[in-house]
Amino acid sequence: MEKRTVSGRTVGAVGLGCMGMTWAYGKGETERAEHIRVIHRALDLGANLIDTADVYGPFTNEELVGDALVGHRERAFLATKVGLATDRVKFDITRNGRPEHVRSSIDESLKRLRTGFVDLYQLHRVDPAVPIEETWGAMAETVKAGKAKAIGLSEVTLEELERAQKIHPVASVQSELSLWTRDHLAVVARCVAENIAFLAYSPLGRGFLTGRFTKLSDFEEGDWRRTNPRFRDEATLQANLALVETVGTVAKKHGRTPAQIALAWTLAQGSTVIPIPGTRKLERLEENLASSELELDAADLATLDALPEARGSRY
Repeated sequence: MEKRTVSGRTVGAVGLGCMGMTWAYGKGETERAEHIRVIHRALDLGANLIDTADVYGPFTNEELVGDALVGHRERAFLATKVGLATDRVKFDITRNGRPEHVRSSIDESLKRLRTGFVDLYQLHRVDPAVPIEETWGAMAETVKAGKAKAIGLSEVTLEELERAQKIHPVASVQSELSLWTRDHLAVVARCVAENIAFLAYSPLGRGFLTGRFTKLSDFEEGDWRRTNPRFRDEATLQANLALVETVGTVAKKHGRTPAQIALAWTLAQGSTVIPIPGTRKLERLEENLASSELELDAADLATLDALPEARGSRY
């Protein structure tokens, strides 16, 4: 697999997002053994950036990843996050960027992850009630204490990125990026220019760009996507299928799957971009990682770049 870097550390060009293994997309803990096999296979194939967060579950995702990495920790570039809280039913999100919360949360995450440090500790969202300088200062303390090797941000503006950089180097920015969510391309450009890793979450449009979901009933009960504006309204969903059709056309040209085309487009957005698609199945993992071998030509990129913006808000 192609390699990219995060704060000077080498990682696979495609990583693994673990959220859906225990949270938001239905099922979860009943497939625990399979999830662990997926994580191990990702490491075997060079997808060593393993991404989780304390809010996923909450807490159960870190516990799963921690169990999976017993005996494999040295092979993984382990990334987790702090700054959000939620419940298991409504997925109502609250933000907490207080320094004391950051200080206590890193210790709790390390216990669940069964490790002495994380390779990347990320601020999941900026708390509008707390100056980012205060939160980021506490994040920097985790590096000084040896509990995190580097720190990153998520879903930030250029102005917030600049403010954080004045306090401590920003190793990464994680934000949603895909052919149906291109809101953060200006941040991507800044990250590429300054050699900051950009971790692209939901690079498959929460599975939509694979072509496997064409109606609301395709999502099982308990799947958060049933409440998402782009999925719950059938008219919006049907309108967005035009994007999937174009991705499918490019896929046929290359003898690839739509998922691989969507990921290849994400990889092409910059040398520091690292998509972190999530999956719970070995065959989907291997399909996703094979996208790193695919290079789209100028005509392909022009076709995909010309796609209209997706209808509906992303949250």
